Amino acid sequence: MKYKKIGDILILDSNYQNDDFLELSRKHKVKTIMKIDHIQGTKREPVYKVIYGSDTETINKENGCLFKLDLTKVMWSKGNNNERLRIAKLVDDGETVIDMFAGIGYFSIPIGVHANAREVIAIEINPNSYHFLCENVKLNRLDNITPILGDCKDVTPNFKADRIIMGYVKTTHHYLKVAIDSLNEGGILHYHETVPEKLMTSRPIERIISEAGGRDVELLKINKVKKYSPGVWHVVIDARID
Repeated sequence: MKYKKIGDILILDSNYQNDDFLELSRKHKVKTIMKIDHIQGTKREPVYKVIYGSDTETINKENGCLFKLDLTKVMWSKGNNNERLRIAKLVDDGETVIDMFAGIGYFSIPIGVHANAREVIAIEINPNSYHFLCENVKLNRLDNITPILGDCKDVTPNFKADRIIMGYVKTTHHYLKVAIDSLNEGGILHYHETVPEKLMTSRPIERIISEAGGRDVELLKINKVKKYSPGVWHVVIDARID
């Protein structure tokens, strides 16, 4: 990838050489150009540097949904767009859904737009992400999403759900017991994990079973989202917990 466009902002790879930024901005019809400055943390998150323009807030349209975000404050991964829509299409009418790591509404907003859930409880611990989550609920004119600012370990036990989304990959398995305890009988869990390819079909489901407290676990699907690093995949486990 040499560049990607998010809303009206262009993101360049760190090794991109063209420095005629005015021409680039006109060609791609963007107001701001940013460059990946470096990669930080165990999540390999890119840190951006503004090299043209100044406004880092934009509205990105994806799968019929609008997402307002500031790229200096929150993350956006274009590689997860198919997974976001896939989950939305799985939600049945009248379901109660808990989105434990809601971010700016990556999963909650598509569910609100494309499904007919009774309620989506969207939990987010980061104040910046929570701000844009609330903005995106308004922007998409959704009335069945309840944003909550807080730690999902503390908030989730206050609710029961038919479907729980665990859209985080760093230490997601530490939250499995909290999620499963809040899942109704026969409910669906969408558990994200980064896992070595050779362990893909074993470790994630074993972790779910170990935290299920004797409840029956049925593996429905192992979905490969994208390559995370050499030999390691970001996967989503769909499991029914009886």
